[in-house]
Amino acid sequence: MARLHYAWTHPEKAYIARKPGSSRHDKFPEDMQELRKRIPELKVESPHQTRGRGGYPKREASVEEERAKGELQTQIDDWISMCKATYGLSLSAPRRGTADPPTSESVPLGPAHVVSHKFVPIYLGADVEPLLAGAEPLQDGPGGLEHRVLRAGHPDAAPDSRLYVYACGVAIFHLVQPRSVECLGELAAWRYRSYDTDLDWATKHLQRRLAQEGSATEAAAPYVLSAYLLEDSPWEGAHLETALQVVATPSVLVDRNHPGGAERLGDDVERGLFIDGYRNQDAVDFGIQAVSMGVAGWSGVAYHPLSPERALAMDEIVELELDVQTLWALSAYVRGEVEAGRDPVMRDEEHGLRWLRGAYSRLTVARDQETTPHQRMRKAVLATSDLPDRLRHMQEALRESIT
Repeated sequence: MARLHYAWTHPEKAYIARKPGSSRHDKFPEDMQELRKRIPELKVESPHQTRGRGGYPKREASVEEERAKGELQTQIDDWISMCKATYGLSLSAPRRGTADPPTSESVPLGPAHVVSHKFVPIYLGADVEPLLAGAEPLQDGPGGLEHRVLRAGHPDAAPDSRLYVYACGVAIFHLVQPRSVECLGELAAWRYRSYDTDLDWATKHLQRRLAQEGSATEAAAPYVLSAYLLEDSPWEGAHLETALQVVATPSVLVDRNHPGGAERLGDDVERGLFIDGYRNQDAVDFGIQAVSMGVAGWSGVAYHPLSPERALAMDEIVELELDVQTLWALSAYVRGEVEAGRDPVMRDEEHGLRWLRGAYSRLTVARDQETTPHQRMRKAVLATSDLPDRLRHMQEALRESIT
């Protein structure tokens, strides 16, 4: 009971102890049934008794004592349920040597339902002006970047997909695509295959739109970043953590060098990741105990709310990624100019060094009323995108171009 109470009151240490291979893994009760059998043995005795077991006489428990006993058992049941939901198999794993380890057949691969959010940024510079003129104004995002919105018009995306146009000279497509898959390998293969078509579509679609406005551009979409909301799945506990890690870093499930395009690897590879508890050392966990589970990596974000009323709304992740990817595209332009031996030229004087310094501060410094889930998510996304370093280098480049 003391160990279970410790797991409840020290969640960060219980989380570490749960991980496979930890020297402290066995410090917590592992057999839920035996743990429950011990609950009726707990007794609450009056401090006024003077004889009997331990110096106390035996007598019938009072109404107050029965109530206290019931409250204690309820509290312990709550501990068990919460720890089991939060730490997965850590409290119910079989004792070593008493049961066989998980087999490949015992690990489900799906099905799962996810909502894919793709971000496709394109740097336009001064060519962005015709799009800005016809777009609808929006409230500034987390980075304080002025932007407007148009319909995306993607043939395979939900109606709420949009084309965001930023005054700093960047256009970014946000494509929303719900997907039901039989396994995560299927999702990973679709992700890589659709990236090629989405990049080509975004480039041609934007060039066509600008041509209709009497302008022209040779700008092309360089990359796609994804954020996934995992809505339904068969996984719990440690397997759910593994699923989010895999969704955020899908390259472990596909052969990207296949002649016909990205090809899903076999069931044995996918089940092996679940059995081994795959973790990407470069990914950053931004989950909150009993509230949400989230992973941010270089190529994407995966999120799953445990308590929807307390978890982040997916719109909050989308709003941050829109500003992050916009600044990333802008920094890529500046880096390209510097490496080509030219001074970078911003779209106008309003988006120079001081503007960039303000955006950097708004993204990297916590707000007064920022929630813990949002702060953890923001730090994880910024850390894995390498954006703060890129913005610092960008400021140095602009400062040198002025002097």
